[in-house]
Amino acid sequence: MVASSSNSYLTSNHEVVNINKNKEFKLRNINQNGQIQIYQSSYRGSYSSIIRDSLRNAALGRKVLLVQLMKGGVKQGISNAQKLCGNLTWIRSSNSYDQYEPENINNNISKSINNSIIELWNFCKKELLYGEYDQIILDEVFLAVEMNIISKDDLISTLENRFISGDVILTGTSIPKNFLLMADQITELRS
Repeated sequence: MVASSSNSYLTSNHEVVNINKNKEFKLRNINQNGQIQIYQSSYRGSYSSIIRDSLRNAALGRKVLLVQLMKGGVKQGISNAQKLCGNLTWIRSSNSYDQYEPENINNNISKSINNSIIELWNFCKKELLYGEYDQIILDEVFLAVEMNIISKDDLISTLENRFISGDVILTGTSIPKNFLLMADQITELRS
């Protein structure tokens, strides 16, 4: 263990703190992104612990965005986002595959669903690149990638260029290797 006084640190590390003749400190701002966390499960709908944690974080004062890209059925969408605990914004797709029996999905319905997911993804991209959330959760984002609704390259680029200092949590059942290599933490949920 190394003990150091503030004087020895200031004189030995001029890159971080510059002292001018007026005894003013000029601190260099270091931008740091939060962690990328991936939660993987063998089946859909197994992420109740993430939703629980997002509620707890919001109640503790963190600003949280929870986006369920592939869930719908409540006519929500971006314009009808739900606010909980004052700090949690919960958004579901305005139209989703879960709302229909598979045999009833035709090309028009599929196109409408994909457009609502893309609209939600574009909102998420803006928040990842310029937003002020402490935590952003993209639930089932990898299913949207697997179905070619969201481009894998677009998601990678957005994550690499994100501006938020908080954590980004991604969930899915089938995680491409590129994302596993980007992750700071990978959690496998078992039944």
